[in-house]
Amino acid sequence: MKSPFVICGVTGNVGSRIAGTLLAEGEPVRAIGRERVRLGPFAAKGAEPWPGDIGDPAFLEKAFTGARGAFVLIPPRFDAPDYRGYQSRIVDTLVAAVSKARIPRVVALSSIGAHLSEGTGPILGLHELETKLHGLRDTAVVCLRPGYFMENHLWSIPVIRAQGVNGSALRGDVPIPMIATKDIGDAAARLLREGTFTGHTVRYLLGPRDLTMSDATRILGEAIGKPGLKYIQFPEEETRKAMAGMGMSRGAVDAMMEMDRSLSGGRIRPTQKRNSDNTTPTTLEEFAKTVFSSAYRTAA
Repeated sequence: MKSPFVICGVTGNVGSRIAGTLLAEGEPVRAIGRERVRLGPFAAKGAEPWPGDIGDPAFLEKAFTGARGAFVLIPPRFDAPDYRGYQSRIVDTLVAAVSKARIPRVVALSSIGAHLSEGTGPILGLHELETKLHGLRDTAVVCLRPGYFMENHLWSIPVIRAQGVNGSALRGDVPIPMIATKDIGDAAARLLREGTFTGHTVRYLLGPRDLTMSDATRILGEAIGKPGLKYIQFPEEETRKAMAGMGMSRGAVDAMMEMDRSLSGGRIRPTQKRNSDNTTPTTLEEFAKTVFSSAYRTAA
């Protein structure tokens, strides 16, 4: 009997894609998530459900024991009062559990900008994750550094419906690599399944091309029957109030604003030029016609 792959954050966009892909290929999966009921669909497909908190050292070490590989990430907790403290706690728990369980291979979800040690907001937690994982001697590690998630555009639906425009604190004219999370999941599943990577490496995943927020807004608008949809850069104070109204802590809001400023200033960028290895297939046009347009109609 083959040892399982442990997938953290299995109910998220990336984790669910990884687990679904591995299960479809007959691989054993240990699915980790906070709520047992949300693990039901994975259990129905043959996964071993492990409900629990990945911030719990005893739980995580037990969940990792006997695994042949693991996918790890820092789950978002935007209501955490001490947002960076929360990230550091999760990083330390993950790295200690990987070490104690002697997992041979780990794929970690990171981000563009994770090479920077300051000024990147929530990406600083991923810098810490990469740094501490790379300190493990007996575990091969690949840190995935994707670009801006196309799924982030789904947060704009209420604004588009209420105001007839798209907007955020990001500048509208700065090109950003945008990627569909399913392409991240596919890359992670392939790395785990093949199990051939060694050492400590970084892999960029940059989507098919860079797009500005204005470019993206035009594409999204066409998909929902709003050709000519405009993008507006909202003032930071207005964005802060909107985030706080969504239940985000002040620490999380501060971190997000710092990240947006660095993205707008072009500081958060890949350290690697685009090539065939880091270019992924799903276009924003495809995402807009399927995922975004469906979510937009559902929100009516």
